[in-house]
Amino acid sequence: MNYLNDLVVQVRRDILRQVHKVNSGHPGGSLGCTEFFVALFQVLMERKDGFDMDGKGEDIFFLSNGHISPVFYSVLARSGYFPVEELNTFRHINSRLQGHPTTHEGLPGVRVASGSLGQGVSVALGAALSKKLNKDSHLVYALCGDGELQEGQNWEAFMFGAAHKVDNLILTVDYNGQQIDGSTDAVLPMGNLRAKFEAFGWEVLDIEKGNDLLAIIEGMREAKTRTGKGKPICVLLHTVMGHGVDFMMHTHDWHGKAPNDQQLEIALSQNPVTLGDY
Repeated sequence: MNYLNDLVVQVRRDILRQVHKVNSGHPGGSLGCTEFFVALFQVLMERKDGFDMDGKGEDIFFLSNGHISPVFYSVLARSGYFPVEELNTFRHINSRLQGHPTTHEGLPGVRVASGSLGQGVSVALGAALSKKLNKDSHLVYALCGDGELQEGQNWEAFMFGAAHKVDNLILTVDYNGQQIDGSTDAVLPMGNLRAKFEAFGWEVLDIEKGNDLLAIIEGMREAKTRTGKGKPICVLLHTVMGHGVDFMMHTHDWHGKAPNDQQLEIALSQNPVTLGDY
């Protein structure tokens, strides 16, 4: 567990350094989902050695809210998908680490281009159905943002998933209540998400401590026990945008803004180096 906690701190440093270096990117949601990504790739997912796009014989993951690529890239690199040093190329021309994940660069771990919000659940459902057709008992995991649920295609996908009993999918919603223009309630209130998902025929779990590694691991393991029972699974992960950096927390201001030199120093001092920067 000490290693996982150290890795969380290191990933936060990676996020901050990536966006600062190019003065571009999305630190807020990335910081808020750091514990989730570490738990998913280090503990929860059954992964095989190497990477191929088929993903047969292993659990696979789709990131729908692709703007939080800094945390995705950091955890992929520190989970062995590509060299950590490549994080230096984030958002550079001709880099494999673009601002939103894409597939034509061939970056290991990235299965779909994402960033056009609202599409990831549809892709994940298709992959889950493919696993069923191939008699592959492994799971499909997906992550989307709560503000992203204001996109209409999601709700078509939710209807489809329940109607076709896609019960090998675990969708996690980053439930931080913030988006680029303000709080989700201020932009477009979505009401009771649990009740909505349940009305659409999904099994729903809440992880109230969405920035607590143990709570995430326990909650996601509980979600896994509910697969294979005729319903897709939704996990509402209650996170804090900007978690781990005090001046970035609880506000949409850092959704898509990079820290300056002084702010980076403060943020890094709150997350002392553990595993080594790139």
